[in-house]
Amino acid sequence: METSRAKYTGKHRIAVVTMGVKLGDETKGYTRFRFLSELLVREGFEVDLITSSFQHWEKAQRDCSKACYRGLPYRVVFVEEPGYAKNLDLQRIRSHRVAARNLRAHFERESDSYDLIYAEIPPNDVARVCAEAAAAHGVPFVADINDLWPEAMRMVVDIPVLSDVVFYPFARDARRVYQLLSAAVGTSDEYAARPAKDRERPYPHVTVYVGNDVSAFDEGARRNADRIVKPEGEVWATYAGTLGASYDLATLIEAAALIERERMPESSPRKASVRVKILGDGPDRERLERLAEELRAPVDFLGYASYDLMAAYLCASDITVNSLVKSAAQSIVTKIGDYLASGKPMVNTGSSLEFREKVDSEGFGVNVPAEDPRALADVLASLADRSATRKIMGAKARSVAEREFDQPHSYRAIVDLLRTLL
Repeated sequence: METSRAKYTGKHRIAVVTMGVKLGDETKGYTRFRFLSELLVREGFEVDLITSSFQHWEKAQRDCSKACYRGLPYRVVFVEEPGYAKNLDLQRIRSHRVAARNLRAHFERESDSYDLIYAEIPPNDVARVCAEAAAAHGVPFVADINDLWPEAMRMVVDIPVLSDVVFYPFARDARRVYQLLSAAVGTSDEYAARPAKDRERPYPHVTVYVGNDVSAFDEGARRNADRIVKPEGEVWATYAGTLGASYDLATLIEAAALIERERMPESSPRKASVRVKILGDGPDRERLERLAEELRAPVDFLGYASYDLMAAYLCASDITVNSLVKSAAQSIVTKIGDYLASGKPMVNTGSSLEFREKVDSEGFGVNVPAEDPRALADVLASLADRSATRKIMGAKARSVAEREFDQPHSYRAIVDLLRTLL
């Protein structure tokens, strides 16, 4: 399904392909590819933003005829996809397969329409269709690598031999994408370098963090500041994101319980009270809520919040927490830009060497071993008692956000890369 075709003027025409984007009046989702599409149009390109009829975060079909998807600076093309109920199940794999087949049909119909194809990976099979379509028509293909499949899947299912068999199609499709690409954009240095393992020829690549629009973050926080009520004397350590397999909220809850027991008024009357705020939802929420209740941990589950309200909570907080399990394959995740923009120190339990080195070298936070409640509790308690340290680290965090994560500035590297290819 497609919106009405714009009149094309002979400018370079780019297909931006993503199965996950927040469009129109939708409240959930990522904005990376929407922002990139808007920027490319401003830079003089014509853009088709090709995405799924299925909204990943809402787990529902879009009404593709809605007016909010029309009259945009770029043309929106919806590819039919049946959808799925869970992030990790066979139904999702089948759904992406159908989307890939329908996307291939779109490229066959529009065989001579594009001067460059830019697509995210994963989904690997969707990206492979884009790579092969570009190769068939002799135009550049750029992969935007924002996760590693099947590497990330092994975190959930890692059974010798069986995992190799089950994940073979993902590895095969990724290898094909990496071999065919003309250039790569990675959301971390690790991701940008990943194709080199599957090809001999060098390729141009840049690292552009997912990031955010810092001015929009600030405006959202300002508009919603009055909605946040923070008791005097409380120190808030806040997590924002999915409550799922990669993210180690159980350890954060256990750490909060440890601090609470050790800071009973009779034992430390002058110590700040530490509360954990968890913004977001996901399949593990009920289990985590039960754990917090059993441990009597000072943890508030606030559920899914709009982006603007989340920004206000982060700015009202004192510490942000990037909490990942040891085996998490993620490198520099989407929420990092928002954490940094809040101007608060970050406690990081992620195992990515790239990001841990960045935390240390830039000085905006503290690295803690993953899945270690005692270590996490000690660092949170120490920061809670050191407002001057929090202020210094927070200022450094904000500086990094403005310099490296602000989309209007950082995404220009993508535009420059595409210009060289065209």
